[in-house]
Amino acid sequence: MKNLSTTKMSSKGQVVIPEDIRNRLKLAAGSRFIVVGKDDVIILKSIKPPSMNEFNDLIKEARRKAKKANLKRSDISDAVSQVRQIDK
Repeated sequence: MKNLSTTKMSSKGQVVIPEDIRNRLKLAAGSRFIVVGKDDVIILKSIKPPSMNEFNDLIKEARRKAKKANLKRSDISDAVSQVRQIDK
């Protein structure tokens, strides 16, 4: 298994991820990445949305914490309204 490849950047700033790496990491067209650059190092970290099970777990945890903090739906609506007023 090859962990190292070379590639080049196009005039439009596009970089091709070599096929063997795309296949090994199961990357497809539309895959999303976080890009970190510092000095002469560029790191691409693939990001994927959570599965429905993970998403449901996140929602349950958020609801549990909101209940523990005595938050009401109106508190959330008020907070969103305040932030939207700041952004204008």
